[in-house]
Amino acid sequence: MNAPVPAPVLSARKLTRRFGGLIAVGDVDLDLALHEIHAVIGTNGAGKSTLINMLSGELPPSSGALQLQGRDVTGWSQPRLAREGVGRSYQRNNIFLPLTVRENCRLAAQSRAQRAWRLWEGAQRCRTSRALGDEALECAGLAGCADTVATALSHGQKRQLEVAMCLATQPTVLLLDEPLAGMGAEESARMLALLRSLRDGHAVLLVEHDMEAVFSVADRITVMVNGTVIASGEPEAIRVNREVQQAYLGEEGENGEAGGSGAISHRAALHREQAA
Repeated sequence: MNAPVPAPVLSARKLTRRFGGLIAVGDVDLDLALHEIHAVIGTNGAGKSTLINMLSGELPPSSGALQLQGRDVTGWSQPRLAREGVGRSYQRNNIFLPLTVRENCRLAAQSRAQRAWRLWEGAQRCRTSRALGDEALECAGLAGCADTVATALSHGQKRQLEVAMCLATQPTVLLLDEPLAGMGAEESARMLALLRSLRDGHAVLLVEHDMEAVFSVADRITVMVNGTVIASGEPEAIRVNREVQQAYLGEEGENGEAGGSGAISHRAALHREQAA
């Protein structure tokens, strides 16, 4: 029996984005609930990046509606949504490499309230920004390297810093774009532990290609193909969904079963054992 779906914090209805005659994302319905990690998966070109860009306000939808905590926010800009509690990380690191880890987080905390030309001054002087920045570092597991210059961090630590900078803005919604990209096993394990901790107090959207990670951490999974949603539900339901197996997880094997599904099931099981 499926668990009841919590009330959504961020809700998209028939969200569509056209580029000329090309429909990059078409009629997508998506709900993000508090205390849940909702993963979006799909091959390259499936529309995941366009979707997350619309949800974060970086790209206006051509049609459809977006609601944040019951309020219509369709077409709102990224800075405006950020001030209302929508945080976003990127595929590529979006950090200030010459600054320390602590300075990056304080600057992120200040960005929610200050104009750009006052950011640095405010980040250094404002007690609230300092406290929020330091708290975010603690949550992201980076307190021990707070005074390290960002350029000296490992790839995994830079990805953690990106998440910490999101947390410093006090978001309710976290939109994370491939946070595990390029990581080794040890770094991935640390990031997965961080992701699990983010359930407390947040609604998390995770766009990720690492299927092991997705099936081990997600509460719900939405599958996109060619800009549309073909399935959405709990991980076990997605794993056995015939359309998902054929369209995304791999070619059919001897017994008519998708080889990708079995492989993912096996890898996800290993992840659960390692996390236990």
